[in-house]
Amino acid sequence: MQAVAVKQLLEEKLSNTQVEVEGEGCNFQLNIISDELAALSPVKRQQQVYAEINPWIADGSIHAVTMKFFTRTAWAERS
Repeated sequence: MQAVAVKQLLEEKLSNTQVEVEGEGCNFQLNIISDELAALSPVKRQQQVYAEINPWIADGSIHAVTMKFFTRTAWAERS
């Protein structure tokens, strides 16, 4: 699995979301930049992301995922 494929899928499926992916193979760190997702509870945010990547988890393409969520402002201040 390539990081660019994970980024492309999530940005296509989650509107108004920027995704920065670190990692390779089957282990990824997702930095998800979205005001809409950041406003949700932690469980709701993760559910929305897992709903999109579950097929890759099920077939073993992705084994481990960690996620950090940022508002656009928080991400800009971090960079």
